[in-house]
Amino acid sequence: MTNTPPPIRQDADQEQFLTILSREDALARFQAALFPRPVPTEERVLADALGLALAEDVAAPVDVPPFDRSNVDGFAVRAADLAAASETRPIRLVLNAEAIACGIVPQLPVLPGTATAIATGGPLPRGADAIVMVEHTQPADAGAIEVRRGVSPGQFISNAGSDMARGEVVLRAGTVIGSREIGMLAACGIARVTVARKLRVAILSTGDELVQPGEPLRPAGIYDANGPIIRAAVIENGGEAHFLGAMPDDEGVLERAMREALAAHDVLILSGGTSKGAGDVSHRILGRLGKPGIIAHGVALKPGKPLCLAVCDGKPVIILPGFPTSAMFTFHDMVVPVLRRVAGLPPRIDAQVAARLPFRVPSELGRTEFVMVSLVQGQDGLAAYPTGKGSGAITSFTQADGFIRIEALADHMPAGAEVPVTLFTPQVRVPDLVVIGSHCTGLDLVVGELSRSGISVRSLAVGSLGGLAAVKRGECDLAPIHLFDPNTHTYNAPFLSDGLELVPGWRRMQGLVFRRGDERFEGRSAEEAVRAALADPECMMVNRNQGSGTRILIDQLLGSDRPDGYWNQPRSHSAVAAAVAQMRADWGITIAPVAGAAGLGFIPLTEEHYDFALVSARKDRPAVQAFLAALQSADIQAALERAGFSRAV
Repeated sequence: MTNTPPPIRQDADQEQFLTILSREDALARFQAALFPRPVPTEERVLADALGLALAEDVAAPVDVPPFDRSNVDGFAVRAADLAAASETRPIRLVLNAEAIACGIVPQLPVLPGTATAIATGGPLPRGADAIVMVEHTQPADAGAIEVRRGVSPGQFISNAGSDMARGEVVLRAGTVIGSREIGMLAACGIARVTVARKLRVAILSTGDELVQPGEPLRPAGIYDANGPIIRAAVIENGGEAHFLGAMPDDEGVLERAMREALAAHDVLILSGGTSKGAGDVSHRILGRLGKPGIIAHGVALKPGKPLCLAVCDGKPVIILPGFPTSAMFTFHDMVVPVLRRVAGLPPRIDAQVAARLPFRVPSELGRTEFVMVSLVQGQDGLAAYPTGKGSGAITSFTQADGFIRIEALADHMPAGAEVPVTLFTPQVRVPDLVVIGSHCTGLDLVVGELSRSGISVRSLAVGSLGGLAAVKRGECDLAPIHLFDPNTHTYNAPFLSDGLELVPGWRRMQGLVFRRGDERFEGRSAEEAVRAALADPECMMVNRNQGSGTRILIDQLLGSDRPDGYWNQPRSHSAVAAAVAQMRADWGITIAPVAGAAGLGFIPLTEEHYDFALVSARKDRPAVQAFLAALQSADIQAALERAGFSRAV
């Protein structure tokens, strides 16, 4: 008997909120509150059982095959009659007056010195103990054959029950029924099976800010991604998912919805409303829905700390964090194993590969951290690049190949460390072309053209300097860069090392963006605008991330000045434009196409060269040649010009 920690004691208001438990402790408490319990079952006809798990062992009710049968076309014989047969001394056998085919019951015995013609799958006649293949015989006189080689007893015969014997357990409880299992059950004559009924899982999103996809996005609203994601993930793990919509942060409305959902379902999953904010009310309701209530609220995970696990009158209730990445990690790591056990399904098996970290990955002491990574082929094996988009990024999952785990007692993983990567799919998807460096919307046009032609591309945005480091380590084919060298007053070429060559890309105008009508910037030159911004202590800037070409340009522009907003360092041009458009900043530096799309004022600063550092040794690879051809094609050049970029000269 195992010693499992008891659930946390509850008071009326569930005031243990965010008493942080370790991942292992939280799982142990959750499972102790749920198990043991019977698996819900139902009987299904075989045709409707595909994808479900058997609820009980299945024993063969008959022998399979049900009779001794031939495995080849030939003749049923007595092996002793052919013991002396050879090419020089063939044995003559008299043919019986019947031929046995599938479904034909033999009528005549095989007596010494005789043989019976038999087809593959035909039942073995009485007296026969072997089959001689037709290829090893020749016709003799009328009604006889000659056999020129011997056979062993049992040769080319499948005996009754040799595949499945009557009473033998052929499938175990928990086996997920696929096409092979359907075939086994059908071969036994089984038409109905008892399976684990799919769990009926209710899904609720919570939050006043949520807007359902397809509806207009109101100010300060966000589209509800968690509801569809969780529904799909439940289905992927064998559940029957019912998305019941998004609920406002109204305790009364939410409690009614939760009670109705629990009454009609086996499991309730919510997302959002589990942190410390005033609008986070989901966890307050759980103590009123049944005993024992909250089992764990706050788990030492990153992402996923606000996870809430509860059991209400025997039914699991899970409140996932609101950020999509946090929701998905906690769902797959903490919830899926428990739901699969409740549903009588076998544990999920995740494939792993070894990869090397190209740079140091910091972590937070005291929390088990999951870091999503994209895999690329390096010179010495796979390299794992952290996606680095944060727990609110939905694209993190779609762009990552898997994740690494950093234990709670570690504050980082060192550069060069070899780590196990748990894959999201059974195999590693090695792309045809890898591009690592500075991102640009123009690059999307080229990559899109390659994707349409069937070439898979992995594009990772790590900044110009990060791209140069990656290309020098041999982790990519091309590194997009836009780096200005103040000594030579040229772009990019001075930063190349041996083994690299420069591929011209396009030109793009970098400039200062602001909201139209702002008198500090309207009608001024870039230098005048920057001086006006620095002179106004209320004027807030938005910067760019270290390592990006734009950040280098900004630091040259500002010199030693560090105005308000300098340490706000988003990783993309679009984020800069959004910060200005949404009045979280007054000015920043971005490219003209992005400024135009955001409806912002734009003061040209410098036309920069967006080029590609190419590994010369990889130039002849088909995917690289396809990229170079696409880059020079008339269609791509025209698309770049329409998007606001100019041709490299």
